[in-house]
Amino acid sequence: MLVVLKRAGALLMALTSILIVEISAQKIEPGAHQTEQYIPQLLGKRVGIFANHTATIGNMHLVDSLQKLGIRITKIFGPEHGFRGTADAGEKVDTYTDAATGIPVISLYGKKRKPSADDLADVDVLIFDIQDVGVRFYTFISSLEEFMESAAEFNKPLLVLDRPNPNGFYVDGPVLDTTFRSFVGMQPVPVVYGMTMGEYALMLVGEKWLRMPLDHYNTLRMQVVKCSGYTHSSKYQLPIKPSPNLPTPGSIYWYPSTCFFEGTSLSEGRGTDFPFQVFGHPSLPNNLYKFTPTSRDGAKSPKLMNQTCYGWLVMGSENKNFSRNKHAVQLKFVLEAYKLFPNKDSFFLHPRSKKPTDYFFNKLAGYDMMSEIVAGKTEDQIKAGWQPKLTAFKTIRKKYLLYPDFE
Repeated sequence: MLVVLKRAGALLMALTSILIVEISAQKIEPGAHQTEQYIPQLLGKRVGIFANHTATIGNMHLVDSLQKLGIRITKIFGPEHGFRGTADAGEKVDTYTDAATGIPVISLYGKKRKPSADDLADVDVLIFDIQDVGVRFYTFISSLEEFMESAAEFNKPLLVLDRPNPNGFYVDGPVLDTTFRSFVGMQPVPVVYGMTMGEYALMLVGEKWLRMPLDHYNTLRMQVVKCSGYTHSSKYQLPIKPSPNLPTPGSIYWYPSTCFFEGTSLSEGRGTDFPFQVFGHPSLPNNLYKFTPTSRDGAKSPKLMNQTCYGWLVMGSENKNFSRNKHAVQLKFVLEAYKLFPNKDSFFLHPRSKKPTDYFFNKLAGYDMMSEIVAGKTEDQIKAGWQPKLTAFKTIRKKYLLYPDFE
């Protein structure tokens, strides 16, 4: 054991020396970089890691970094888009062996969303490290929730390595009505919730929102390893694109407002150079912005592929995108598109059941916002209805913040 400790200590010092250079260049550092806070808890343990390509320390993946420190990693768990982050949204990712490390990778997206007892039989400690973008329908908070439930069920300690939220500087949008619960929205939080993954995890526990027996809260041993230098007023630019269709700061800033188009017949920009910054349809007026979605990595079969679409392009410099999103969820694009769309009955994607709770647009919104749009309500009228629950959520949120707030 002494030999292992000396080896890990020497490697830890070497890794820390690399990080010192990076810290001097970048003030904000994710929790994964705070190695001195969690490496001692991993020595001599078998470790399972739920991560994707964003889990890095500097330019090195967390898995590779920990292996260099002598940490034994026995399982890797992958979310939507897979462990390496290359799969399309919603694409099935099978369990496989990672070629770079030889470690089994178990997909927790699709029908199987939680590790089983067999998956965790050779695991002593769990780690969760995935970059979030702070938007409710970005499914990694749902993955976190179910991973926490498994940690409690199988009595495995869990380390949540926190990362800054690039949309953590405001709170807005409709709070989810749990009758509309799905994997794109599981808890009564607004579209933009203004919390890091670590803060969100603390809220799930503190509000007892995890779907598990109450006595499992007593077996959940969770620690959040905080970021350094981060506040909720920080304007943080991600060093790695978090998923194939959020490639730029602009796409991340606009995503809370433009992802609603995924629940409509319109293209949301997948298959273009500007996903979630361009949106439209062939039947819209041809004097609008013209674009054509095509097959490409991360969007092999995009909506309206190879069809000329007309619509809108919202983009510009990073500062312009930052200011134009107004620190708010904007409905003007969806409302204008619905107004101009010639066949109103086919604007929204219809489920077979035709139940309001089954419309994907409503699942994204977290309530029956579709009916409000069809009824002709204005953006101000729709947003007024959000305010009571939004105000109540802001009070809950404050209890779990780990970093100075924006207000």
